[in-house]
Formats: sequence, C-alpha cells, structure tokens
Amino acid sequence: MKMARTTILVLALALATASLMRPCNGALEAGFYRGKCGIADIEQVVRGVVVARFVRDPTITAALLRLQFHDCFVNGCDASILLDGEKSEKTAPPNLSVRGYDIIDAAKSAVEAICPGVVSCADIIVMATRDAVSLSGRKWYLVQTGRKDGLVSLPSDVNLPGPTISVSQSIAAFAQKGLSVTDMVYLLGGHTVGVAHCSFFQDRLYNFQKTGKPDPTMDPALVRTLRSRCPEKSKIDQELALDRLTNATVSKIAKSLDFSTKFGEAMVKLGALQSGSPGEIRKSCRAVNPPRSK
Repeated sequence: MKMARTTILVLALALATASLMRPCNGALEAGFYRGKCGIADIEQVVRGVVVARFVRDPTITAALLRLQFHDCFVNGCDASILLDGEKSEKTAPPNLSVRGYDIIDAAKSAVEAICPGVVSCADIIVMATRDAVSLSGRKWYLVQTGRKDGLVSLPSDVNLPGPTISVSQSIAAFAQKGLSVTDMVYLLGGHTVGVAHCSFFQDRLYNFQKTGKPDPTMDPALVRTLRSRCPEKSKIDQELALDRLTNATVSKIAKSLDFSTKFGEAMVKLGALQSGSPGEIRKSCRAVNPPRSK
C-alpha cells in the first residue's frame, strides 16, 4: 500500500511539473516543413525511403519504435542516439542492440538532396517511425515536427527503464517524463507491432479468472507453447496484466477497438519530449556540425 501511494505521488508531481516544461527550440507543430522546401513534401520523401526498406524487411517497424523510444526517453527527442563516438549513447549497454540507423541515414540523404540544412534528424526519426508503424497495419497518426538535433551524446545519460524493473518502478520512470500509466502500457504494448502482446493474454495462461490456472478452453499444447514464449515473471511488459497497478488498464485496452488510435496518441506524447538544450540541424545525423569559420 505504501509503495502504491508513493508511486501515485511521484506520478502526480511529475505530471504537474511536465506542464511547466517548454521545448527548447520552440513549439512543435504538424506540417512544420510545409513550404520550407519549395513544393517538396518532406514527409512523403521520408515515407518513400521507409516504404522501400519495409518491403525488404518488415521488422524495421520494431527497430524504429525502439530507436525512437531510446532517443526520446533520454534527454528528449534530439537524435543524440544517432551520434557516433567511442563515448556516445550508442555505446551504452541498452543501446548496443538498437538498429535502424541506416534507415535514418538514407532518409536524411534523401531530404538533404532536395532541401539541404532544413530537416532535423530528430524529426526524421519521428516521421520514419510513424510511417513504419502505419505500414505494419496500425492507424496512421499525425506527427509534430520542428525539433533541433542535440549537440551532446553521453553513455552516462542513458538511464532507460530496464526489462527487469517492477511495474511501480516503471510507472515512476514514465511519470518523470510526464507520461501516464496508460501511455506506458500503450508504449510497452507497441514493442511487438503486428504480434499479439504477452501482457494482453497473460492471465489466460497463468491465472484465468483468478483461479491460478490457465483458461480451460485453451488447447493445452497452445498453453505450453505460449508459456514458453511468455514466462510468468520475466519482463516488465509481461507483468503489466498481473500487477494491480496496471491490470485494469491492460484489461480495458485488450477489450477496446481503438488500440491503434490510442497508441498513436501515446507516440505523439513520447515525441513531444524535449531536451531543454540548444540544438542545430545536422548535416550528417552521425556527427555534430563542424564549427563555423570566422
């Protein structure tokens, strides 16, 4: 009970302070690049690159979702995860298996060819992820743009919620970013786009209607197979359906017909996290711009 009260207090304080935060580079807006590159539709240029890659490899959706989450959750959506270097965010243990950098590079090259020095890498991450999500069958959602690219990338800044933390710890971590419990469940549920998520049927495998047993209507062989893929106590996103702090939210989501809409809204909120530090429009997503000659 004490842990629950503490979690709720942290959530309330974080949501209150989040409303006082302001983006470091001005307000984001939908269609920010409209008219800034002549008649070129920047979002369509990015989408063209993503479509070409998705046809060859549909798993880019999960890769880009993870890339955006790992970028935005650390000091805001500033593309700091893209910077190369022996001591950059890329070298932090949680980011060693992140992929999708080449897709962002390709999209950046495409927009630079027609509109150099205008489109940020941070915006490309958000646009490309949205496009990959929609190609996977989820609802297309409108994204806001107008971000700048960060100038600093340090492995010590990478403090992501790990897969083995408790639900209450995860709630607190998301709350510190101004994200609600519902946002958290949707964002964690999006890790397996196009695949049924363990947390949405966990109770049927282990504790159907609080009996401590699997759903008797399920085929026993199927139960064994799913249990091997969804251990009872392994990762945070598989415990959401079992924890009293989130099970009602998971149950509601599992029964709703608007997952795609709400998921898109959660992604927009994730994309609105800003760093509060100065930025630039990088020429290359992998390096900060060289100092201007005097």
